[in-house]
Amino acid sequence: MATASGPTVRKRQPGAELRRLRENAGKRTDDVAEHLECSMSKISRVETGQAPIKARDVRDLLAWFGVEDPVQVEAVMQIHKDAQQQGWWAHYEEVLPPGMATYAGLESDAVALRAYEPIFVHGLLQTEDYARAVIAAVRPGESEEVERLVRFRMQRQDLLARRPDPLEPWVVVEEAALRRPVGGKEVMADQIKHLIDAAALPNVTIQVMPTAKGAHAAMAGTFALLEFGSKAPTVVYVDSIAENVYLEKERDVRKFIQTFDLVRAAGPDPEETPAILENIAREMYQT
Repeated sequence: MATASGPTVRKRQPGAELRRLRENAGKRTDDVAEHLECSMSKISRVETGQAPIKARDVRDLLAWFGVEDPVQVEAVMQIHKDAQQQGWWAHYEEVLPPGMATYAGLESDAVALRAYEPIFVHGLLQTEDYARAVIAAVRPGESEEVERLVRFRMQRQDLLARRPDPLEPWVVVEEAALRRPVGGKEVMADQIKHLIDAAALPNVTIQVMPTAKGAHAAMAGTFALLEFGSKAPTVVYVDSIAENVYLEKERDVRKFIQTFDLVRAAGPDPEETPAILENIAREMYQT
């Protein structure tokens, strides 16, 4: 039960351990909810690391699950204590959309990311002006909040230069997203140049899915696979206007891995990306 280094992985560990112990004890989620006098959804959120649990409730559950070994009890309590540490994104939580703080933590803990983006350039690859134009469009009249969210998005990008192990993103973006003049021609010209520069980084892979390819496996919408190496299982993040969903069950994760593998196989070789981007810039944004 070693504690992983990242704050969000740490936050997920107490719930994962409690779930394992619950299952070993033959208890159901509704049994735990009844025991703690709370909702089943609260227990589900605790077990997936999306809701906190008090230390006294952890001790109560351990006793109820029949965990009597003092060493094991203290190990679980230490995991719970470690999980209380906050990440850098806590400074922005009051302006973040629901679920975004969780995503930022997972992204910070991840060693690799695989993402499909049909509408926008991925946040890790946006220029400051492009990010400002996107955020201002969905949050009109909130200039102060927009600037804070832009700073948040720019700080996320520090992961690409993290030492000694930078995040390794593989992003498939739709051609149509790059032909949408977000912020105007000058902003888009700079954004595409930024993508060309990013694609040259050894840890970054970008594919542009041509509109002419037609239908493909990932057309249901935006998603990302966050990989943590040996620290924790892969998590799927699905973004939508209605809500942000995190999936961890093996069958769900496997489905999205297969989908991403299909879509990147359908796209051009990443080595073609600079030429594709230069062509879009020449056609759309030359002044």
